[in-house]
Amino acid sequence: MSVNQGISSTFAKYFLFTADVVVHAPGRVNLIGDHTDYNDGFVLPAAIDFGTNIAARNRNDDLVRVVAVDYNNEIECFELSNIQFSNTCMWSNYVRGVILSLLNLYPDLHGVDLMVQGNVPQGAGLSSSASFEIAIVKALAELNQLPINGVQAALIAQRAERDFVGCNCGIMDQLVSACGLQSHAMLLDCDSLSYKHAPIPDGLSLVIVNTNVKRTLVDSEYNLRREQCEAVASHFNVKALRDVTFDQLVSAHNVLPAVLYRRARHVISETTRTVNAHTALVNKDMKTISRLMQESHHSLRDDFEVSTPELDFLVEIINKVLGNKGGVRMTGGGFGGCVVVLTPTELVLSTVRAVKEQYRKEFGLEPSIYQCSAENGAFS
Repeated sequence: MSVNQGISSTFAKYFLFTADVVVHAPGRVNLIGDHTDYNDGFVLPAAIDFGTNIAARNRNDDLVRVVAVDYNNEIECFELSNIQFSNTCMWSNYVRGVILSLLNLYPDLHGVDLMVQGNVPQGAGLSSSASFEIAIVKALAELNQLPINGVQAALIAQRAERDFVGCNCGIMDQLVSACGLQSHAMLLDCDSLSYKHAPIPDGLSLVIVNTNVKRTLVDSEYNLRREQCEAVASHFNVKALRDVTFDQLVSAHNVLPAVLYRRARHVISETTRTVNAHTALVNKDMKTISRLMQESHHSLRDDFEVSTPELDFLVEIINKVLGNKGGVRMTGGGFGGCVVVLTPTELVLSTVRAVKEQYRKEFGLEPSIYQCSAENGAFS
């Protein structure tokens, strides 16, 4: 039984009606370009074959009923005319926020029955929240034949997460979940929201290794990093660090506090690395990709200071397996989470073996390992 058939059957058993639509939105992994999105820079993510499935049916009233299969069929109900933030059921706020964001554009929406099921690993930095949001937009767009494209869907989802859920996120996660392309990575300009795809060369595999380190500082430190980047942009009287050149930054070396200089140096150099990585992918230049991913990790570790000993260790042991045939780096916000590996398929087993043998011995933790493929976005 396919995933779609499975959730359709579960929906019918629970609601006693057949779902009108079943949709899927993928999670994502970012190959390179971390902490550049909220600085209006470039990122290079890929949508992956982990995501969120939603079965949905329109109602004749303004009631919304949502069943979360992954939370023991927990159900939340609310009315379109009274959408309030829930302090007791946090996952439901993504549904509430997205529907409120849609209502601002399409005030004639009806109530809906939704059943949600996903397999994006929670807390791994693979963007389960954006996958959830985009799936909700997709379900309501199909149910109501709304003229929404992928970029519009991403903006609706981002607005929900920023204004309702309260996370001041960038646009990358939502946009690649909406607009990703199978077997490709996406170079996204987070300022203009323009993007282009680069094929992931045949014979390469995506592997994600979760450190399974509990991420306790990520929210406060993420907000601090944003404030530090904004302070440097303000120093140069520009909207974002995207508009600061490396030469301009160097010229202010003796004026800026050292920590702000390092934060900006990461963002500006990472934006350049990301554009170069897209070119290297197009040219199937794995030596350059390997070098750029390594430089990215070092910059995140030393200048942006968001890595951990566990992430550094994984990068070190995987690099020994790959050499310059593949690349590895931490990915996501940092302070735990995952490393992303772009590796020749014939080296996947060696990579997994090295991680399993050495990581647990070093840290007493069991890593989670996911072999992924790049897939289409929900609106592709």
